[in-house]
Amino acid sequence: MPGYTRDLKKLLEEAGCYKVREAKGDHEMWYSPISDRNFPVDNNLRSRHTANGVLKQAGLEKAF
Repeated sequence: MPGYTRDLKKLLEEAGCYKVREAKGDHEMWYSPISDRNFPVDNNLRSRHTANGVLKQAGLEKAF
C-alpha cells in the first residue's frame, strides 16, 4: 500500500472504524461509529488532502 493508505487504515481501525465491503475499482467501503456513516477508502491514496478528507468523513481530526 503506497502513500497514505496504510497509515490511514491504521488510524481508522484505532478509532473503531471497520471495513464493510469491497467497492468499485480499488476502493473499500468503511463504517465509522463516530459519524455513523459509510465512506469510501481508496487503496492507492497518494494525496494527504484526500487522506484528511477521509478522516473528516469518519469524524476524526486531520492527521496528515
